[in-house]
Amino acid sequence: MLVYKNYIGHVQFDDEADIFYGEVINTRDVITFQGSTVRELKKAFKESIEDYLAFCAERNEAPDKPFSGKFNLRLNPELHREVYVAAKQSGKSLNQWVLDAISFHLHEKFA
Repeated sequence: MLVYKNYIGHVQFDDEADIFYGEVINTRDVITFQGSTVRELKKAFKESIEDYLAFCAERNEAPDKPFSGKFNLRLNPELHREVYVAAKQSGKSLNQWVLDAISFHLHEKFA
């Protein structure tokens, strides 16, 4: 992954075209980049972000910032009830319980 100005780029390689290509993954706007070498790829990544920021400035629009920290989660009613009960039993708010569960899963998976 590449990081520039808090934007995160996810990179893949197309072996048929013999090219690296990527997309910024922590914004809803579409920002893509590509290069034949790692050096070209890194340069294109930064240039794509700079182009995006300049485009937003020209239009007097705020760029889509990398995630706000808020998201809506939809559960079926039974699972919602189970999560609520588990949160209450642990003495936590529903939000804190879900946050802890997600954090635990990420740390266990990537540790």
